This record gives sequence, C-alpha cells and structure tokens, in this order.
Amino acid sequence: MADKKHYIKIRGAKEHNLKNISVNIPRDEFVVLTGLSGSGKSSLAFDTIYAEGQRRYMESLSSYARQFLGQMEKPNVESIEGLSPAISIDQKSTNRNPRSTVGTVTEIYDYFRLLYARVGIPHCPKCGKEIKKQTVDQMVDEIKRLEDGSRIQILAPVVRGRKGEHVKLFEQAKKSGYVRVMVDGHLYELSEEIKLEKNIKHNIEIIIDRLIVREGIEKRLSDSIESALKLSEGLLIVDVQDKASLNFSQNFACPDCGISIDEIEPRSFSFNNPFGACTECHGLGFKMEFDEDLIIPDQSLSLAEGAIAVLGWQSAVDKSSYTRCTLEALAKEYKFNLNTPYKELPEKIKHIIMHGTDGREVKVHYRGQRGEGVYDVAFEGLIRNVERRYRETASESTRQEYETFMRTTPCKECGGRRLKKESLAVTIGGKNISEVTDYSIRDLYAFMNNLELTPTQMKIGELVLKEIKARVGFLMDVGLDYLSLARATASLSGGEAQRIRLATQIGSGLVGVAYILDEPSIGLHQRDNDKLLKTLKNLKDLGNTLIVVEHDEDTMFAADYIIDIGPGAGEHGGEVIAAGTAEEIMQVEESITGAYLSGRIKIPIPEERRQPTGYLTIKGAKENNLKNVTVDIPLGVMTCITGVSGSGKSSLVTEILYKRLARDLNRARCIPGKHEDMIGIDKLDKVINIDQSPIGRTPRSNPATYTGVFDQIRDLFSATPDAKMKGYTKGRFSFNVKGGRCEACSGDGIIKIEMNFLPDVYVPCEVCGGKRYNRETLDVRYKGKNIYDVLDMTVEEAMKFFENMPSIKRKIETLYDVGLSYIRLGQPSTTLSGGEAQRIKLAAELSKRSTGKTIYILDEPTTGLHFADVHKLIEILRRLSEGGNSVVVIEHNLDVIKTADYIIDMGPEGGDKGGTVIAKGTPEEIAENKDSYTGVYIKRQLEDYEKEKLKVI
Repeated sequence: MADKKHYIKIRGAKEHNLKNISVNIPRDEFVVLTGLSGSGKSSLAFDTIYAEGQRRYMESLSSYARQFLGQMEKPNVESIEGLSPAISIDQKSTNRNPRSTVGTVTEIYDYFRLLYARVGIPHCPKCGKEIKKQTVDQMVDEIKRLEDGSRIQILAPVVRGRKGEHVKLFEQAKKSGYVRVMVDGHLYELSEEIKLEKNIKHNIEIIIDRLIVREGIEKRLSDSIESALKLSEGLLIVDVQDKASLNFSQNFACPDCGISIDEIEPRSFSFNNPFGACTECHGLGFKMEFDEDLIIPDQSLSLAEGAIAVLGWQSAVDKSSYTRCTLEALAKEYKFNLNTPYKELPEKIKHIIMHGTDGREVKVHYRGQRGEGVYDVAFEGLIRNVERRYRETASESTRQEYETFMRTTPCKECGGRRLKKESLAVTIGGKNISEVTDYSIRDLYAFMNNLELTPTQMKIGELVLKEIKARVGFLMDVGLDYLSLARATASLSGGEAQRIRLATQIGSGLVGVAYILDEPSIGLHQRDNDKLLKTLKNLKDLGNTLIVVEHDEDTMFAADYIIDIGPGAGEHGGEVIAAGTAEEIMQVEESITGAYLSGRIKIPIPEERRQPTGYLTIKGAKENNLKNVTVDIPLGVMTCITGVSGSGKSSLVTEILYKRLARDLNRARCIPGKHEDMIGIDKLDKVINIDQSPIGRTPRSNPATYTGVFDQIRDLFSATPDAKMKGYTKGRFSFNVKGGRCEACSGDGIIKIEMNFLPDVYVPCEVCGGKRYNRETLDVRYKGKNIYDVLDMTVEEAMKFFENMPSIKRKIETLYDVGLSYIRLGQPSTTLSGGEAQRIKLAAELSKRSTGKTIYILDEPTTGLHFADVHKLIEILRRLSEGGNSVVVIEHNLDVIKTADYIIDMGPEGGDKGGTVIAKGTPEEIAENKDSYTGVYIKRQLEDYEKEKLKVI
C-alpha cells in the first residue's frame, strides 16, 4: 500500500506512438521526461498522465457541472495508479487577447485596483489639486484649527465660471434672507442693483455667515456650513482674513474647477469595464489608423507612377480613371506636377493629398460610361477616403486588406494608458496606477518596499500590499524581472507565458498536485536558469509532483529522476530506454541522452570560423529598450545574437532587421522599428524568417503540400497509364477540389458529429474509410501504391519508394536531413509541434536553389529539440550559410552559440537596463570579455571541449 502511494504507476500506455509502455514515476519528486523530438514524451506527459488526471477530476463532478466543462476522452492506457489532480502548464495557452496583460493574468492588477480604490488619493484631472470628501464635522474641526480670533466668512459658491446676468439667482438669495454676495472677488449688498456683463464668465459666492474663531461657535458654524452645502450642492469656501481661503467638498469634486468625480471603486481602474476604460479607445490603449508610410510606401515614385498603394487608388496610373482625374484636378488647382517624385513635393501639397482641401472644391473633368462632365468635388484626403471605405465595406477580405495599410498608434485621449482621466488622477506614493504598471517588475518591487503610507492607509491596505509583494516576488524568482505589468500577453514568448503561469501557481500554494510542464527553460539565458530551477524545487518542496518535459542539461542534473523515451522519433520511439538519476542515465549505452550528458557524443566546434563577406549596418536603433545602438551584422556567415531575456535581441532582429528587409526586399507591408538607417541592403536579394508558427491552420495543410512535393507526386500519378486511360489530370489527385476526393467528407477523411453537452466526436468517413479520395481515384496506382498510401508513408519510407525520382527524392531528403524521418507526408499540420513546423520550413528552404544573397532569420530554433536534434540543426544552419547566404539566429542554447562564426551579445541586463551591445566577435573573443554573461558560459564550453580533445590525443 505504501508503495502505491510513492509512485504514479502507469501500465500499458499506447497513446499515439507509445508502445504499450509501463513505467513508475516517483511522487512528490522533480521528474524530467526527455528524449528526441517526436519520441513520445508529450504523449506520455500530456496526453496520458494529464488527460487521465483531468478526466478523473471531471468524473467526480455532477452531471450538471460536467455539461459546462465538456467531456474528456479516456487516454489509451490500461491503468494509472497513485495519480494526483493534474495541472498542465504548457506553452500553447498564451492569451492573444489585446486586453490581456501580465498584470491581469497574474491577478496582481486586480489587487492594485483594490489598493487604489481603498487608499488612493484622488486629484482633480484638470488642475491636479487633491480632492477630499469631507463630512460637516470634519469641516468644522478643520476650521477650528485656525488661530483664535481669526475672522472668517462662510461662502456658498453657487456659480463657477458661467456666463450670464444671473438676475434670478440674486432675487432668490435675497428672498431667502441673505444680505451679501461676492461677485468675481468684489463684495456687493443684495439690496443694491447688481449689473453683470452677459458674455463674461462669472464666479458668484453667497455669504452665509461671518464669524470669529473661538470656543463655543461649533453649533452656529455647523448650521452655516450645512446651509452653504445645500445651496452650492456640496461645495464650501471659507474666506479667512489676510490668509488664503479654504476649499471644502462634500463630494469628490474639485472646488476650483467644479469637476466632480464618481465614487472610487475597483472597477474605476479596470480598462475592461466602461466605468474605468478610456471612452475614446475603450480601454485598448491604441487605435488602428491608416498610416501615410503604408499608403505611400515608396516615396521615390510620383503620383502618376502609382506611388499610392492603398486599395481604390491603385488605378491612379490609368489616365482615364476617376482617381487620376481627381489628382489632375488637384494638381491644376494647387499648381504641382503629378510626375514629381512624392518625396520632392512641398509639405503643403502632401498635407492636401493626405488630409484634403478643407472643404474647398476643385473641378474634376471625368469621362465615364455615362458620358463626360465637370464635377465640383471637395477632396476629403486619402486618409479620410480610405477610412470611409473601410467603415462602409461589407466584405471581410476587403476589410483585412485595408488593415494592412493601418498601424496601431497610441490613443490620443489617454496616451496609451487605457483609463479615464479621472482614474489616472488617483495616486499612491505620488504615482497613478498606469505609472506603477509601467515599471519593470524589478523597479516595482523596489517601489513597493519603499512606499510610505499614513497609518490609516497602512491599516486598510496591509493585506493587499502583502499579496502584491508576494506575487511580484514570485515573478522575480522565475527570472521575469524585466517585464512590466502593462506588457500585453500577446507579445510574450512561449517560455515567458509559461513562467508567468508558474509564478501564479506558486502564489496559489496548492499541495499534492501533479504539475506537468513543457520546457519551462525556453527563452531563458543560462544565468537565469538557476532562478527557475530554484522555483521548481520550491514547488516540489510544498509537496507536489513535478513532471517536466525538458531538453536542458542543467534541469536534468537538478532533477531527482529522469525518464528517457526513445530510441528514435515517431514510429522508432515510444519506449522507455532508461530511467533513474542523471548518473544512472549516463551509464546506459542505448540512451542517446546519456551519451550527450556524459560527453560520449559531443557537438563539435568548427575547426575554423568563417570570415564575413561584408556587413549590414543598422544605425541608431532605438526600438523599445534599444539605446541608440549601431550594429554591424556580418554577411555570408552564421551569426548568433545572444543576451539575457529582455536585453533587446528581438527588438533588434525581429522589429528592425527583419521588418526593414521584408519591406525593402520582399515588398511586405510593415513598419520597421525605430532606427536611423540601414546600410548594405543592396548586398541581399531576399529575407526569410523561419519561425515556429504553424505551417497551416487547417488539417488540409500537411508537410507534402507545404514543401511542394505533393504537386510533383500528383504530376507523377497523372502520368501513370491508369490515369491517362481514364483521362485524369493532376487535379483529380487533390483532396481540396471536387473530382477525385470523397464528397461525403469533402476530402477530410473524418466527419465531425456534434454531441451537445459531450465533446464533438470525430469519426472516420464511412464512404472512403478515412482515405479522403473516391474509389476511382484510389484505383490509380504507381508501383502498387495509390495516392492515399503515399500520403500515409513516413518520410523514411517515401525516400526509398521514390529513390528513382530525383526531383521528388531531393525534396523528401531535405525533410529527412532536418530530422523528420518519422513524420508522415500527409500528417495534418495541426498535429505538428512548433519545432517540427520550423524544421519543415527549414527543409522547404534547403530544397530551393540558393542565390547566395539570401538572409535567414531564426528566433530560438532549438525550442523543443533534443541534443541529437540540435546537432542536426547546427549542420543545417551551416549548410544554409554556405554559398554566400547569411544566417542570423537569436539563441540561448550554448551548443548553437559555440558553433557560430560570429556573436553579438546584447545586455548587460533585461528591460531598461539592457539595449546595448556588450560584446561582438568570434566565440573565442566573447569568452575573453569579462562584461559578457554569455562569455562566462561559452568559456566553460570551449575549455571542456579542449580538455576532451586532449584526452583523445
């Protein structure tokens, strides 16, 4: 019985490619699952252990609750014993909603809203003066604090900054028994005639009482105050002789400006609630607006040559078009030439073209289908014109096309702060809620620790402050001290999002849970890895089981237990090769992981570093946290951009380098990050960004269609004698068009059956049996196989099958070279991992003819890759950079960094303490740089490699 308690016992797991495996996983320990990409780690961790843990928890709920949660399928496993409730922290669950921020996801923002609502000090949004809400007793007490003998007047401010003669007001005051009034600072008797200028704004205060401050005036004073507050709707002015007057308010209202604010509640600080959100941008902080640089991307062209690229105005090159006639009318009226390059036109003319003629009409001569005429047109300007078209179009595709000419700009009303002015005028420690959430976590932690509050504020906010400090501390523990609470979650990397959820889980303090994590070290510099491992150990010490799918060497050495799944990938995997501590794994001969950990297999360092053929220079980069840096990126070699998380690597490479090259070389519609200039673009002819986004969003997309090999396979089938006899063309062998596909399932092979409160069930199509094609198409065979059999082949099988077809074999061979021998040609792209999708893109690039002037950009390509896969990847990257092509890689993996020809190290820290180039040069030069964190780790790698070489000699 005790044995059962200490292990999660899995028997007969057959999910996906798992080969009926049985394994014991120690409970309450830190366990790492490792193995080649596609070996079955995730199938065991997520699709078996997590799925069964979730399913059992769901089963325990009532049927009423289950109908809202949906049903989970039982994984293909005989039995699992000793399983705890499971929580999965994977990378796919990042919220892409623009309203979601780091603060809302971690719930720290909710605590800040509560803190600001309860202890925040409101100010007038117009003049900045502090606003207080006071009772009559508080007002009496404050007036009593004046020196004894002080002469005071109690005034009721009935009119503030309002035009008019206010005759009725004076009459009413006189009837009520009041004798004197103050008008614009002058004293008048109500018995005399008071003539006011009708068109000038006036301030009128009725004098309620005159008093001398001394003991015993409390009753009379409070009566007078009540009368004044009733007359002026909660406002009161106390005029003190020879001193500044005192202003009081019974409501949250500014006594000077007359601006009143609503009662402050937590929802006043929510940008997802109409009570707090900015009325202009509805709490998004930005607006989509048409951008002049996207409407006219190439300003060296003239209007007559088609400088205007936006929809509806591309016809301006045609002399008979209405748009051209409009431009000609403008040119005639404002005396400019349509053949002048746009950038040489005067600013006034550019403003007219973009923003219109301000109602002034021009005569447009136009000959249409209905005849010729002269029309008086008040030109509205390109921006207003396309805004109107965008609003009025009913076509979704046209709308999306227009959106490519827009860019997000901060909202003019709130300046990107998302909240109403009234909410932003509430402060704690002199800072409003937006300023606090803009701090990096590191600075926020310091601000919270140095925050000085009054004893009353401290008592109210004590618990909330404690909770905020704890949660901010957890974010620092997982190495995210460079993020800010205002950072949108959509802009986070998979690893960052996962570590945020990890910090949230530690905050919840649960015990006895099985946490299942998917490569939490992604995107972390080696330096921050120790922080993460410490956090994971804390989670384990609380009394939880940690099952981590990981390829990182440090994590494996820190784990209590390792399970190595393999030996290969796909159909060659799915078995437990070794299980035990890192030392025990190293002793197992069959374990590839053990071989790399022990150093039996090493990723070699190149004998010599290749020399650059030239440089691409980025001048004055200022995007995000980049501090006006100038960077030389070598061409013709493999360059690694390194640095701690948040140091500015992605800002430099993705925002500036890629977007500028994509715009100039690939004619993409995008706006590069802030920089002065880029020199050397003429040495390149195209840029390719190979990221980990899916190769397709539907099951119809697969590796064969993406690499283009499916076209050649269909050509081959249409050339067979069977196909020629039946008159079939290559279109017959496509499952996307009518003709050859099975019409019962429209070529999907599966049919979705909706089950109301149960999950949707997918069943193979009864007509084609899941084969996607109709019988006539499947009768056509090549070497005894039909088109479905070919799509069902693994890459390895297909290589042998097509060995006599060089063009097909070459494309399939590249998939094999990138380590994807196990995937099927027709495998739906939705079932591929990010690493697999990226390698399919790499294979597609390798199969193309090289021009020698291409630059490839990769952002952390080692994500999800085992040591052996990284080994293959490095060989591919070096292949790509041969023949003059350039490769730029953002990477933390030391094996990739040590094999690079050149390194650019960013830093020194993350966030506002980063954004500069710390070191640049070959790995050997970086290793000698004492300021570089990367250099410290590279030095160890190079030294270890040299020692191993000496041993061999």
